[in-house]
Amino acid sequence: MNFRIWAAPVLGFFCSFMAVGVSAQAVQQADYIVAVVNSEPITNSEVRNALQRILNEIAAQRQTAPPVEELRRRVLERLINERAQLQVALEAGLRVDESNVDQSEQAIARQNQVDVAELRARVVKDGMTVGQFRKQLRDQLLLARLHEQQVEGRIRISEADIDRALAEQGGSADPMAQEVNLGHLLIAVPEKATAEQSASLLAQAQKVLARIRAGENFAALVQEVSAADRANGGQLGLRRADRYPPAFIAATQTLAVGEVSDIVRTGAGLHILKVVERKAAAAPSRAIVQNRARHILLRTGPELTQAAAVAKLADFKRRIEAKTATFAALAREHSQDGSAPQGGDLGWVGPGAFVPEFEEPMNRLAEGQISPPVVSRFGVHLIEVVERRRVEMKPEEVREAIRNQLRAARYDAAFATWAQDIRGNAFVELREPPQ
Repeated sequence: MNFRIWAAPVLGFFCSFMAVGVSAQAVQQADYIVAVVNSEPITNSEVRNALQRILNEIAAQRQTAPPVEELRRRVLERLINERAQLQVALEAGLRVDESNVDQSEQAIARQNQVDVAELRARVVKDGMTVGQFRKQLRDQLLLARLHEQQVEGRIRISEADIDRALAEQGGSADPMAQEVNLGHLLIAVPEKATAEQSASLLAQAQKVLARIRAGENFAALVQEVSAADRANGGQLGLRRADRYPPAFIAATQTLAVGEVSDIVRTGAGLHILKVVERKAAAAPSRAIVQNRARHILLRTGPELTQAAAVAKLADFKRRIEAKTATFAALAREHSQDGSAPQGGDLGWVGPGAFVPEFEEPMNRLAEGQISPPVVSRFGVHLIEVVERRRVEMKPEEVREAIRNQLRAARYDAAFATWAQDIRGNAFVELREPPQ
């Protein structure tokens, strides 16, 4: 993982406030408490507004929305998790200064090509007070700091771990050293699903699997029913097998390319996996290819949809290629990453420095070539490879590169476990709507 990208302030959740608004009429409807998290309430209006933003984004991307009630359950669960995590952040003494919120607000105004006063006027027009808007900014910044502090601290890479990884690269037949690209379709199962709900969702997953095995297009069904990331037909990208959950590899390691797994059960729900590509482990080498790249990052969220971020970066690419703007100038003005003051320059980096969904498209670029908008877990990027070189690594550099790769491989699992612990330690009371 590129920790410089990961640790950057989370501004993009609110970077084009006008893209999706909260209607004044919705705010005026009767409100009530739908859940209490450690004595802190979540209201129906919060769920309704978050749900509407997601529905707007699905419509903008011309995707088929899941049933509204199912989507509403997911939105409520996300709000519960965020509320519990924010409480942990405050208990840990984390704070966000007003100056940090000011910087975020100014960045949003620049993104929308207005001044702060005009941004605030539009916020109010769309049914949200300036105080509510700034609180959301503060919350997202606080969550980013909490994740940086607590999740990263859970990842421990020992010297024995590095030794094992080096042995695998030295020619081990371990299937975990292979690279695999899996297509992923998820039928989400709520944490506290009843037996009846679980049986119904299993029946749904079985019907979807039958449709795939009858010849229906996997990517099309991902767009239709999957509760996971639908980008690129659900493909998770070519990566080492040990960067997938063990249950995914156990279900697919004997499958040929193009074959589909049986239903895989995890805490998140019911998964169907397709083997898109396999690649044997690379021969060991102490020479690596380093890239000097730069990027422009727009972080997506309730106020900047993925579709809007893709469109904005596609426009940036056209302007750069038409020589009406430079990459560095656009990065300094718009990028929501710590590299922005350097024109988006990420410096010289070797393999494993970035998350796979960023690194893989970067590696496919020629020197001087600019990518189309690239979606990652951090937002949407425009990437340019400035230079590329092959260098021999010193033994200590080899070990450090392996350490970075292992940290990146373990981050997702560490975050999921941490978030599950926070959720499990929270007292959550769900309430029925008033009659």
